[in-house]
Amino acid sequence: MKLYFKQRVFSFKQRTDIFDEFGNVIFVAEGEIFSLGRRMHIYDMNRCEVGFVQQRLLHLMPRFSVYINGQYMADVVKEFTLFSQNYRVEGLGWHIDGDIFAHDYRITCGGKYIASIHKHWMTWGDSFEIDIAYEQDTVMALAVIIAIDCVMDTSQSSYSN
Repeated sequence: MKLYFKQRVFSFKQRTDIFDEFGNVIFVAEGEIFSLGRRMHIYDMNRCEVGFVQQRLLHLMPRFSVYINGQYMADVVKEFTLFSQNYRVEGLGWHIDGDIFAHDYRITCGGKYIASIHKHWMTWGDSFEIDIAYEQDTVMALAVIIAIDCVMDTSQSSYSN
């Protein structure tokens, strides 16, 4: 299953539409404006919340909890490294490898392919292609990718100040 999303350059609510290969919006990721820490909701096309990503504060390294249909599933944790960006998904056994800074990475579990993300360059705003191997992993993979993107956004904005 291939999904595509393009982050809006000037979006006050941090809203991102997620499309299928035919250009149909099938999910919407939307941030909360006034919250302590980053929070992103994932809605299906009927506007029902299917996923939620919440930043956990008071940790040395960035950590986001992932909820699917209101149930806690896992934590996405940025690991301490000097020259690269490494993440782990606690609770699922998923591993992330590749060039995370360039948004070109894979998610695997026990060597089995789960999903990959690839950033399209030379576009207005960030555009991404997500390839998900199994439909049942769609929302979880989206939530993990959104959590990593939240960490990247937070890191880039703290360096630019």
